[in-house]
Amino acid sequence: MTTPKLLSIFLFQLMLLHSSLECTNAQSLRDGFYQKSCPAVESIVKKVTAQYISKSPSLAAPLLRMHFHDCFIRGCDGSVLLDSTTKHKAEKEAIPNKGMRGFQVIDAAKSAIEKQCPGIVSCADILALVARDAVSAISGPFWPVPLGRRDGRVSIQSEADNQLPSPNANINQLKSVFSSKGLNARDLAVLSGGHTIGISHCGPFANRLYNNSGKGDSDPTMDQTYVARLKAKCKPSDSTTIVEMDPGSARTFDSDYYTLVSQRRGLFKSDSALLNDDVTKKYVNRQVATGGSAFFADFKASMVKMGQIGVLTGSAGEIRKTCGFVN
Repeated sequence: MTTPKLLSIFLFQLMLLHSSLECTNAQSLRDGFYQKSCPAVESIVKKVTAQYISKSPSLAAPLLRMHFHDCFIRGCDGSVLLDSTTKHKAEKEAIPNKGMRGFQVIDAAKSAIEKQCPGIVSCADILALVARDAVSAISGPFWPVPLGRRDGRVSIQSEADNQLPSPNANINQLKSVFSSKGLNARDLAVLSGGHTIGISHCGPFANRLYNNSGKGDSDPTMDQTYVARLKAKCKPSDSTTIVEMDPGSARTFDSDYYTLVSQRRGLFKSDSALLNDDVTKKYVNRQVATGGSAFFADFKASMVKMGQIGVLTGSAGEIRKTCGFVN
């Protein structure tokens, strides 16, 4: 019969093993992983990404978001790229992933790589590279992407619905989600800066304008001039109108986001939430005071860190032939 003490010891050892495996997996990623098997992989991805971004710069934001959403569900394993089957719905169908664009860029890069190096490069690695190259192509930072990820075989809609950070999340909820992925409050503040590019439909922030507390009011923590401006664009129940997250420079990667947040003009509650924690508020204020001088370097470091969440390496997972389907 198992005693409570023995059970506790077993569970503790299991936690240590899991932690050790995650650390080992992350350390298995390395620069030059494909140096012998597919040396042109980064140049191929960069070329394909540039072709798309030059024609449609607005794709950079959803491609960055795609990488983020992939890593937060089952780790950076390309699970967000899988299509639904007749038996179950994949992450693509989740509410936070509705309207996600840019899958054609990943598919084009995969196709180009398969012609030169069939069966070698994972879709998860391609997604990580595309996100980096897309941001770099719109005047953003360029960070090293250690490679060696393998593709997962599982993608479940409900996991994405339940686990991805909500645009309405408060600071404690955000810190909890990030902490569960090995990211701290500073990483939260830094990675939130990705909202310097991109757009949103009115729906995700409509309650802030028209029904913040359930009494038909607007969010008092939001600059009321900004509220009036948003109301002029977004009528109640409007689900089609698009609003820039960083008005005026939504296609250029810069540090303007922090100025907006400091002025209480963050579009989502999750943006405004950065002012409700000492660490994240200090980071916001420092970027405003210094003109964002450290933001690019910080973003690069946090992206490298995020890109190693729960990766599959070695013989785990697979190398998909096409990114939308398991082999």
